[in-house]
Parts: sequence; structure tokens; C-alpha cells
Amino acid sequence: MMSDTRTLQQSRAPRSEGQWALGELTPLNNSERIKAEGGLLDARDRIEQIYALGGYESIPPDDLRGRMRWAGVHVQRRPGIPGGKTATLAPEDLEDELLLMRVRIDGGALSSEQARVLGAISERFAKNTADLSDRQCVQLHGVRVEDTPEIWRLMDSVGLTTAGSCADTPAVVLGSPLAGVAADEIIDGTPAIDEIVRRFVGTEEFSNLPRKVKSAISGAPGGDVVHEINDVSFVGVMHPDHGPGFDLWVGGGLSKAPKLAQRLGAWVPLPEVPEVWQAINALFRDYGYRRNRNRARMKFLISDWGVERFRDVLETEYLNRPLLDGPPPERAKIQRDYIGVHPQRDGLFYVGAAPTVGRLSGTILQRVADLSEKYGSGRIRLTIHQKLVILDVPGERTDELAAELLKLGLYVNPSPFRRSTMACTGVQYCKSAIAETKGRAAALIDELERRLPNLDVSITISVNGCPSSCARFQIADIGLRGVLVAGDDGTQIEGFQVLLGGSLGHRSAFGRAPRGLRLAADDLPDYVERLINRYLAQRDDSESFAEWTSRADEEALR
Repeated sequence: MMSDTRTLQQSRAPRSEGQWALGELTPLNNSERIKAEGGLLDARDRIEQIYALGGYESIPPDDLRGRMRWAGVHVQRRPGIPGGKTATLAPEDLEDELLLMRVRIDGGALSSEQARVLGAISERFAKNTADLSDRQCVQLHGVRVEDTPEIWRLMDSVGLTTAGSCADTPAVVLGSPLAGVAADEIIDGTPAIDEIVRRFVGTEEFSNLPRKVKSAISGAPGGDVVHEINDVSFVGVMHPDHGPGFDLWVGGGLSKAPKLAQRLGAWVPLPEVPEVWQAINALFRDYGYRRNRNRARMKFLISDWGVERFRDVLETEYLNRPLLDGPPPERAKIQRDYIGVHPQRDGLFYVGAAPTVGRLSGTILQRVADLSEKYGSGRIRLTIHQKLVILDVPGERTDELAAELLKLGLYVNPSPFRRSTMACTGVQYCKSAIAETKGRAAALIDELERRLPNLDVSITISVNGCPSSCARFQIADIGLRGVLVAGDDGTQIEGFQVLLGGSLGHRSAFGRAPRGLRLAADDLPDYVERLINRYLAQRDDSESFAEWTSRADEEALR
């Protein structure tokens, strides 16, 4: 009987993953059904022509929670719903009648004119919100569907778009904030980013990927776009025979199953980057998993296939030519954040400033636009650390600009805590969040500045409302993930799971979770202060916080 059962199990066909390239075209979940029924690229038209006239109640569920994301519009959380209700309420009970709009800033390149228009939109239509994300986007909250036609008209007038910023499409393409001006840049990736956006964003070809594709292109030495955690990245490198170009990485990502990207071992010259990017997205579209949304990211395909098979399929089925082999890029000691005053290669300077955990208002954004014109050339750049940079400032005017930015709450010389703390949207607006993040992180920064005013090292802190890691808690020195914990009276309250010692660069590793360590949110300042003091007392001369946590015993980390 056991033999018969084994034979039956062996004879069964493997479970379908819904891969189009294998002829598996039947939708295997509700998201795939919605996409298969079409209307993805027409979502903006319906919003403008139907829902803006009929109001929120006129939006059908499949558009509200599905197709509207292709237009960069997302449902946000209803105010006042605590994190403990996130997993128990129906979607319609969690949802607000006001919306989030995510504006793509591909390459992080924002002109003063664009910033001024975004700021005006924020003031007029989005409750004066303009949050900087860790993916070089600007997020507007509290938008009425009735106002979307005018918002898009204004964005169109300055070349901004929300297209595909929340959907199963190519997400914003990250780029170096100093592309074209960095003194040590290997190669400027801007032409490739511009070409990719022009040819592929908002088009039918990549309107239905298994999940979003996060990509990055940077020619900075050592990398400044967290290439290790993107689906596909092109990292500047000097080939010994062919000169400057890009090393190709695939399969990185965080969230519930974090994986580091892997090198394909291929060198790509700048003119070929859009073609190779297109081929990788097409491969993922056709071979990516579509059964289980939790396994529909490129990292799972790479994990199952391996980079050798992925490269072979890429070359033989999509590029129809081999890629050149190439050397690996330099491994950075630290992640570049571009805060402070630093020289450009043309004799001018850039000034990088830190808003607190990426929170801006439309009023401040308009003022930044003014300052970028007064002191620079009107060029603003957003970073992957929720920060901003003003380019092209004469050296004799940098101090004056820094003082003007400080008046706006933008710190050119911030404390290590204000410089290196990020926070996701959190329970204030996000339907998935369990914990409040932005306000909690800002209060934590204030308290740590008071308690540890003389800290002499950078320690990154990441505050996340859920496991999705929108502020990258797995690769922070101190990563905090929102959870529910038992309060003194036994009731569930907001808290955080702690991960320690995450990092990228020369020592890429995900943070370790001390066994059973979950803190009530109000206990964060005491815990972080205690932890940092132990590090300062026990560290070796040049030992980083991440290196210390990797060797410290569990008791020292509590």
C-alpha cells in the first residue's frame, strides 16, 4: 500500500505556478483574475471620467483595491483605527474615503518647477502632505477622488506621473542623487533611466507582471541605490578591456522572506542597459510565479532557478546573444546618504539635508524649490534614505543655504539619529500597518538626542509598521517591526520586534532577532539608549555597531 501511494505521488504533475511561458494562463488568485479581465491602463481614464464625477461611492471594489493602483492611486487607512484591528477588519471597514497618490521621481531627479507644482498640489488637495519615500517617490495623502483630474492636469504640465507606481508593473527606477556631478562617478546612468521610463513605463508590454519590479541604475563607486535588495540593478564598474559600464544584479528583496540580490557576472555598457532591463522584465513576466502572491516576486524565481539558469534563459530566449562577463563592483564600507556640504566635480557644491523621517509638507517643498533656484540651478535630488539634495551651489553660499534649510526643519548637520533614522507610513495611513511609525520615530530621535548628545558614530534605525519593510528594517543597525505585545494589564498594545546588525555593502547581512525580544512602543527610548551604551562600552577601536551585534551575546542585546 505504501508503495502504491508513493507511485501515485510521483506520477502527479507538479503544482502549477501560473507561469505564462509554460502555457499556464488561467488566473490562480483574485489579483490575477482582476488583471486578466483588463482595464489596467485605462484606470486613470475611469477615475477622471467616472469616479471623479460620481465620488468615492461610485468606485467598484475591483478598481478601488486593484486597478486604480495602475494609475498610482491607493486606498489609505481610515483615521482612528488602531493597529490591533488591522488583521480583523474587512477591507471596507479599514478604508478611508480619501486616497494616497504616489508620484514617481525616477532617478530621484526633481526640478524646482516640479517641486513647486507638487507643493502647491499638496497644499490644495492633499492636506499639505508630501512624504519622501525610501524609493525616491513623493507620497500625497488625503486626496479626494473628485480632485484627481486637476491634480493630474497639474502634474502633466511639468512632466510628472503617478503611472504604475503602486501596481504589478516596473516601479520607480532608482538612481544616484549625484548622477552626472559626482567627483568619483564611474559612469552616469541617467540616459538609461530616462530611456527606460520613456519606452516602458505605462505601456502594455509590462502592464501585467506577476508583482512589481524594483530596479536601480547607479554609476557611483560602491553603490548608493541599495542594489543588493532590488529585483534588478545595474551597478557602475570599470571593465579592464571595455571601460566604464554596469555590473548586473538580480533577485534581491526584503518583506517577509528577505533575500540578497546575486550577480549575474555580466557587464553591460550604458547603451545596452534599456535592452537588458527590458529582457529581464519580459523574462519575469513570462516565467514569474502567479499562483501565490507571496511568492510572485523575482527573488523566488532566482532562488529556485539559480543565476546560471536565469542568465542562460535571458541570453537564449530574450536577448538572443551572450552577455559579456565582467568584474564585480567595489564593496562600500558605508551606505552613502549625501547629507552635508560636499564638492561636485565641476567646482560647485551639493548640499544634502535631512527632514525628520522623510516627512515634508507642500509648503516646505515649495520653499525648497525657491532655495534651489536662489542658491543653485533649480536641481533637487531625492535619496533612498528619505532625504533631499540641492545641487550646483557655489562654495561661498553653502553656509547661507544650510541656515535657510534649518529654518524649514531640514538639517544639513544633523545628529546621528536624525541623519540615520527612517520610518514607513505606518498606521496613520497604511492599511497593513500594526504600529504608528512616523510620530514614534520622531519622538525617539528627540529623546535620543537629549540622552546621547555626543554619539560619535552613525547607527541606523528603521521603524516599520508591518513586515513589508518599506523602511528596510532587516538591513538597519536597529530594525523595528510593528507587532502587538501584551501590556501590563494583559491587553494587546502596539509594540515592536527588534532586529539588530543588518547592513549592506562590504558586510551584507540581515539583522538578527534576539530570541523573544518584543518591546512595548513606549519602552523604545530606554531600550535603544541601553543598547547603544553597551555598544560604546564593549566595542573595539574601529568596530561598527553591526559588527558588535554579530558577536555580542543575547543578554547584551536585551
